[in-house]
Amino acid sequence: MSSTSMIAHRQRWLSVLAKAPGTRLASLWQAVGPIPAYTVLRRPEIGLVMVQGRISGTGAPFCAGEMTVTRAAVRLDSGEMGFGYVRGRDARHAEIVAAVDALGQRAEWVETLEAAIVTPLADEAEARHRLIAARAAATRVDFFTVAREGGA
Repeated sequence: MSSTSMIAHRQRWLSVLAKAPGTRLASLWQAVGPIPAYTVLRRPEIGLVMVQGRISGTGAPFCAGEMTVTRAAVRLDSGEMGFGYVRGRDARHAEIVAAVDALGQRAEWVETLEAAIVTPLADEAEARHRLIAARAAATRVDFFTVAREGGA
């Protein structure tokens, strides 16, 4: 795997893990089985980050407000370091994300973690997005212009 594809792969994993419900991630994490020992480098810390928005989605940036974030960092006994950043105040969620990130850097764990944790969470997130889109589509109203109503 090239370094560019490895970075994209890791970014995808971190995105899925950070956005997943903490309780669901914890249950999948426990089901993986014995995990190699790791040392907590940065115990979970809670802080604030400034959230930026963009006018009309693509325009000039503006500060939308602050959001609570929890971060953690771990190191496996074999040397790989993992980092976890999650929204909210869930310390266990951040530590699990960091541990999965570290294990995901070991070739022998990639397939296991992908199948047991990342793919199920990504599928569940996609299903939630489809449900939200279906609910929004159900409220859609088609407006006709005056010219159309006049038969033109």
